[in-house]
Amino acid sequence: MSLRPFRDIKRRKTKEIKVGKVKVGGDNPISVQSMTNTITSDIKATIKQINEIHNEGADIVRVSCPDELSSKSLKEIIKHIDVPIVADIHFHYKRAIEAAESGASCLRINPGNIGNVKRIKEIVKAARDNDCSIRIGVNAGSLEKDILEKYKEPCPEALVESAMRNIKILEDEDFYNLKISVKSSDVFLSVAAYRQLSKAIDYPLHLGITEAGGFIPGSIKSSIGLGTLLLDGIGDTIRISLSDNPVKEVKIGNEILKSLNLRERGVKIISCPSCARQGFHVIETVKVLEKKLSHIKTPLTLSIIGCVVNGPGEAALTDIGITGGQKGNNMLYLSGVQSEKVLTSNMIERIVVEVEKKASELEKN
Repeated sequence: MSLRPFRDIKRRKTKEIKVGKVKVGGDNPISVQSMTNTITSDIKATIKQINEIHNEGADIVRVSCPDELSSKSLKEIIKHIDVPIVADIHFHYKRAIEAAESGASCLRINPGNIGNVKRIKEIVKAARDNDCSIRIGVNAGSLEKDILEKYKEPCPEALVESAMRNIKILEDEDFYNLKISVKSSDVFLSVAAYRQLSKAIDYPLHLGITEAGGFIPGSIKSSIGLGTLLLDGIGDTIRISLSDNPVKEVKIGNEILKSLNLRERGVKIISCPSCARQGFHVIETVKVLEKKLSHIKTPLTLSIIGCVVNGPGEAALTDIGITGGQKGNNMLYLSGVQSEKVLTSNMIERIVVEVEKKASELEKN
C-alpha cells in the first residue's frame, strides 16, 4: 500500500500494442495525442505543426488523409519528424492502404463510413504488411446505418455494439494490433460507452470527448469526461479535441494526467487565486513562471502562494515554494523547509534558478 492510498488509481489491465516507437496499453504510461489541422499535402506546414505538437509533449500525432495526395505525402513528412503518425481515414479505404505504405504507424478508421467488410479486410492486410496498428474509431455521429436503426439514436449500447462488431472483423483476420475508441460529444454518453466497453475487452482504449468545442468549454468537458474515466482506471491514450491550436490540446492533456499523478512531466505549479492578503502579484507571477519554466521536462513541484494562510503548508509539500510576506519580503522554501527571505523584485529570477538547479539534481539521480 502506498503512503497515500486515497491517491492510488488501479489501472485496468490491457494488452500492449505499438504505435511506432510508442507502446500503448499494458503497464506503459498513458500517452497524449493531438491532430494537425493543416492541409496535409502542404508538406512544409504539416511538418512544422507536427513538430510544434511534439515539442509540446505529444507522444503521437494524427494526420488527416482525405485524398490520395495527402496519404502519399506522409512518406516525405515522416522523413522530417520524430514522432509516430496516425493516419486518419474516412470514407475511402484506399487512403488507408496508401498511408500504411507511406510509413504511418497506425491507421485510424471509422468502420461506419469505410463501407463493406471486404474493404476493411484490405485495410487489415495493408496494416499487417507495413507493421501498422489500427484504431477502431467508433463515433456517435457516424454509426453504421443498421445499428442506428436498431437503437433509434446513438447510445452506449450502440457504440459498444459497433466496436465489438468491428473488432470481430479484424480478429477473424488474425489481427490483434488494435486500440479502440467510442467517442461522442456528449460526456455522459462517452463515459457510459467506455465503461461498458472496458468490461467487454482488454484492448487498449483511446479516450476522447469528440467535438468538445472551443478552448474553455472543450477543456472543461474533456477534463470531466476523461478525468472520470481515468479515475476509474480506464484509458491508455488520450486526445483532447478543441476548436483551437492543437498545441493547446497537448497542454490540457498533459495537465489532466499530471493532476491525477498519471503522468510526470515538467513543473507542476500549485498557486492560489490571490486576494487582498497577497504579498506579491500572484497571477502575473504564475503567468511569467509558466513561460520561463516551460523548457523544464523533469517532473517537480512548485508552490506560489501569496500569503501565510496556506503558503507554509503548501510549501512543505513541494520541491520549491514561495510564500508572500509583508513589504516585499517573501519566504523561499526548498524541499519543504524554510530557506531564506527573497525580495519581490528578484523573486522570479531566483525561483527560476532554484527550479533549474533542482531539475538538474533530479536528472542526475
